[in-house]
Amino acid sequence: MLYDYSGFPKESYSLQWPAPGAPELAQSVRKKLEAAGFTVNEDARRGFDHGTFVPLKLAVPAANIPILQLSLISGLDPKQHLEMGRALAYLRDEGVFCVGSGSSYHNMRGFGRSSSRGPAEDFDSWMVRAVAEPPDAREELLIRWTEAPGARESHPREEHLMPLHVVAGIGHDARASFPFRGDVLGVPMSAVAFG
Repeated sequence: MLYDYSGFPKESYSLQWPAPGAPELAQSVRKKLEAAGFTVNEDARRGFDHGTFVPLKLAVPAANIPILQLSLISGLDPKQHLEMGRALAYLRDEGVFCVGSGSSYHNMRGFGRSSSRGPAEDFDSWMVRAVAEPPDAREELLIRWTEAPGARESHPREEHLMPLHVVAGIGHDARASFPFRGDVLGVPMSAVAFG
């Protein structure tokens, strides 16, 4: 487990979710990413970070499914993350469930502040419209996400948004749907599914 957060109750630093790894899948993913021009590093000893263990501990409490966790690319370039997703689109045909764990709003200082609601609503509405576009238009909008209303107020840092770019690339030709749209900690957030 990699407790890559701070300021939470001590119990949050003893959570366990001992799911098995997926070494064969890791080799397949490595080959596909390298064939697409990506430099790939592996670290079999690195624990699951909160982007993996928090949502999956809730979804699969038994931790009985093999998991492969991918890191974001240094520099957090949106186009590279879309391209990484497109290189991994083959996983859909192999029955691999791909989860992009992030958030349509991630400004820790903004949660609970009434002044955050407007920018969060603006960005969430933009995001929903953007991912509902046809694939090429969707990707162009996601590349230019910082131009969206409320973008930087909702994401001072983009690491919690880039997983959306990866799964949008994986689901390139698939239609977007929204299994959740609602308020979380006083701001609107939406979950997106492709296919």
